[in-house]
Amino acid sequence: MSVLAIDQGTTGTTCLVIARDGKVVGRAYREITQHYPQPGWVEHDAHEILERTLEAAREAIAAAASSGADAPQCIGITNQRETIVLWERATGRAVHKAIVWQDRRTAERCRTLAPQAQRIGELTGLVTDPYFSATKLEWLLAQGDNQARAVAGELCAGTIDSWLVWHLTGGTVHATDHTNASRTMLYDIHTRTWSDELTTLFGVPPQLLPTVVSSSGTVGRSTVATLGLSLPITGMAGDQQAALFGQGGWNPGDGKNTYGTGAFLLLNTGANRPAPGSGLLTTIACDERGNPVYALEASIFIAGAAVQWLRDGLGIIAHSAETEALARSLPSNEGVYFVPALVGLGAPDWEPNARGTIVGLTRGSGRAHFARAALEAMAYATRDVLGDMREQGQVPFDRLRVDGGATANDWLMQFQADVLGVPVDRPDVVETTALGAAGLAGLAAGVWASGQDFLASRHFTRFSPSDTGTAAASSAYAGWRRAVRAALGWARDVE
Repeated sequence: MSVLAIDQGTTGTTCLVIARDGKVVGRAYREITQHYPQPGWVEHDAHEILERTLEAAREAIAAAASSGADAPQCIGITNQRETIVLWERATGRAVHKAIVWQDRRTAERCRTLAPQAQRIGELTGLVTDPYFSATKLEWLLAQGDNQARAVAGELCAGTIDSWLVWHLTGGTVHATDHTNASRTMLYDIHTRTWSDELTTLFGVPPQLLPTVVSSSGTVGRSTVATLGLSLPITGMAGDQQAALFGQGGWNPGDGKNTYGTGAFLLLNTGANRPAPGSGLLTTIACDERGNPVYALEASIFIAGAAVQWLRDGLGIIAHSAETEALARSLPSNEGVYFVPALVGLGAPDWEPNARGTIVGLTRGSGRAHFARAALEAMAYATRDVLGDMREQGQVPFDRLRVDGGATANDWLMQFQADVLGVPVDRPDVVETTALGAAGLAGLAAGVWASGQDFLASRHFTRFSPSDTGTAAASSAYAGWRRAVRAALGWARDVE
């Protein structure tokens, strides 16, 4: 028994066929084109996404068959969140390129919404920002006769999961799940329904929007024309929520951090719906059966990008992997801190005018200090955010599960455990986004009997905090906060 997991991301689509024992028996990847029509605008060709996704899915299924594995029993979908598509009901043709989550064209519109921002936050758990889908969709509807066509019921809108489901099912199903809906700024996280108040505010006809369904359950079936075989679609979740599920983050207090260019943290708060605050987002995640629960989410703007800057901007390392040996070569950071505010500071300080700051340099400082400071910054920033999450979420927090490229660095993982004072668990398979989609789908299709059954094949390396390491890290963390105050002071001391 196996599951086809479709992971449609910002730069490409990965498709995996995952067997019941957790092994990947088929794999394929297709890159997608990035379009930048104006500064700050980011678009994708929705039809290219569909075409490349179907190519990758067919190739992964064929690879599984050639390895002797059975055909998959079902499909799980995970996707880049907030990216929005508007298309014709009759033809399935997109009326404009998809507007990507990174797009900033509606920044001015968001500024005009300042008087409504508190109410929007109360309903959605989100901040009023172009990041989310609502103002993007409002912009799309303002083009040509799209608004009139939407009112007439001729158009559909949805995030990438909805776009894929529509086409996989031959245009018979228009659906999304709670996790993706919660990223649109049109969804009421209290009632878990589309908000009449917000659809009115943004001029979105309700008939335009997909039906919101469970993240684990049968949504529809793929057609033979799309994939070469008809399979039930039984799992859907946004990428970060899928990663949390793939890490087994089903219970209140379970958290995960994905260390990529930036870092994405999610903390499951269960039935407790935290009030907005401290720049943290309240969103919808999944329990062990894929049912909606609440979670806090935060983004650290710069994580692995700081190491990339050491490599590409300063040229002091040739490969990211060098940082581990360089960090180990020092007994401590010797008072050197790097606040990598290269694009401003996010939670908990939220200062867009902050810039990268390095403090504590002496004549004895060298490239090892820079490398160690960049790694330490990831761990300190994680503690900053998780401290607020723990307080705001009012849940116990006794471990952090991690994924992403930087988790290959054992020194960083141990330092992270020492800084947090709780164990850090690294999975053997770091493609947790696709695994989460597979788990949600496989539970509904009977591939796995329970969440624990799904997780049974997974193996984790645990980094436990040590008494001496935690004491040293706590002392060093105080220095980090001092360095952040220096960065904030520089940003705000303007004439």
